[in-house]
Amino acid sequence: MRLTNVAQLSLPEGQLHSYAVPVLRREAELPVSFDQRRHVGQGDRPGSWMAISFRMPDATRDELATGWDAVIARHGTLRTVFTADGDDVRLYAGDRRPGRWQPHPVPATTAAAVRELFDAACRPYAEGSYRLCVVEPAEGEPVVVIGADHAHVDMWSLLVLGRDLERAVAAVRSGAAPDLPPVDAFAAHTELLVRMPPAPAEVRSTWERLLAAEGGSMPRFPLPLGDLSGPHPEVVEVRDVLDADGVLDLTRAADALGVRVTAIALAVLTEVSFRLSGAPLRAVFPVHSRNEPRWLDAVGWFITNAVIECTDPDPRACAADVRRALQLGSYPLAPIFASGRMPEVPGMFAVSWLDTRKLPVAVSDPNAHWISAVIRTDGVMIWFVVNDAGLHLRCRYPDTPEARASVGTWLDHVERGLRRAAEGRPVLEPR
Repeated sequence: MRLTNVAQLSLPEGQLHSYAVPVLRREAELPVSFDQRRHVGQGDRPGSWMAISFRMPDATRDELATGWDAVIARHGTLRTVFTADGDDVRLYAGDRRPGRWQPHPVPATTAAAVRELFDAACRPYAEGSYRLCVVEPAEGEPVVVIGADHAHVDMWSLLVLGRDLERAVAAVRSGAAPDLPPVDAFAAHTELLVRMPPAPAEVRSTWERLLAAEGGSMPRFPLPLGDLSGPHPEVVEVRDVLDADGVLDLTRAADALGVRVTAIALAVLTEVSFRLSGAPLRAVFPVHSRNEPRWLDAVGWFITNAVIECTDPDPRACAADVRRALQLGSYPLAPIFASGRMPEVPGMFAVSWLDTRKLPVAVSDPNAHWISAVIRTDGVMIWFVVNDAGLHLRCRYPDTPEARASVGTWLDHVERGLRRAAEGRPVLEPR
C-alpha cells in the first residue's frame, strides 16, 4: 500500500462510471463521536473525503454493484446520515435505496474526474456520502476507486471495504450470494466511549501540562510557516526514505535497543527538533481505538488524537513517550478539554506512523493506493508509511514561502537522520 494525493494519482485512461446508493434517513438517532462532530461541524465542503484504489481483474459493473450492495448491508455505518441542528451535529440511522450506475466524462485526466466526483458526492451531509467508481481502460484491468467522507471511514476502514468487496465479487462469480455477515457499526463504539468512566487524574494533569506548554492549544510546528490568518493551498511531498533493506537495517537497530522502529523515528525527530528549533518534539499523535477484536472488521472513524512529547532523543526514552501518548488517547477527549472541543490553532503539527505490513486486513492488489483529497491547510501533517518496498515519508503543509523553507529543511534533516540511523551512525552530523 502507498499513500498518495489525488493530484498526484495516476489512473489509466478509460471510461469512468460510479455506483450511487442513496440513503434515506430514519428517525432513529445515533450518538456522534468527538471526531465526527469536529469534522462534520465544519459543514459540507470539497476535499472532506478519503479513498482507496486497487485493480480488480475482469470485474464487471453488475458484479461490482451486487458486491457493493452486500458491503453496504454488512456495515451499518454506511447507512447513516448526518444533519445540522443549529451549531450541533446529529446522526441518524438510514435505509439503503436501490443504487444505479452513472457515466462520467473525463475531459482531462481520469484522476481529475474522480476528484471532481468525490468533491461533489462524498460530503459530510450527503445522504450516502460515499461512492464506488470503476475505471474501465480500453486495455488492461479495471481499477476500482472507493471514496467516502472521512466521518464514516479511516484508512483501515478503506482496506476493510476493499477486502469485503473483493470477497463479495468472488462469491458472485462463483454463482453464490455474497456471504458478508453484519458487523457492529461504529455508533456502538461511540456509545461505549460515552459510557466510559472519566480519565484518571494523572491523564488529565498530563493533558493540562501539554496544552499549557503550547499556550493552551494543541502543538504547533516549531518553525516559521508564514501568514496563517487563513488556510493556504497545500503542498504535498512524498519522499522514499529507505528501501526494504534499509528498513531491515533500521529494524535491527531498534531490536538491539529493545524498541520498535517507531521509537527510532521519533528519536530522529527529537534530535532534529532540538537542532532546528531548540525545543523538544511535541506533536499531535493519532492513535487507533480498535481495542477489541470485534472492531477489526468494522468501518468507522476509529482514530483519536493524543500528544507525543519527546524531551530525550534516546530511542528508549521515546518508546516510553509513545506509551504515555497511547494512554492519553485511551480516554474520551471531550471531557478533557475545557470547552469540550479540541483547541486547534493555525500551525498545528501532527505526526502519524503506519506500518501497513502489520495491518490484519488487506486487498489483493499489492499496488493499491490510499488517496487523500486536495485541501487548503494551515497546519503541518507528517505520515511515516512502511510497506514491503520500504519507508516513505509524506508531508502536507501550507504553500507559503516560509513553510516551504522551514518544512523543507525539517524534512531534509529527518530524511538524512533516518538514513544515518539505518546505517548505525549518529542521527545528526556534527555542527
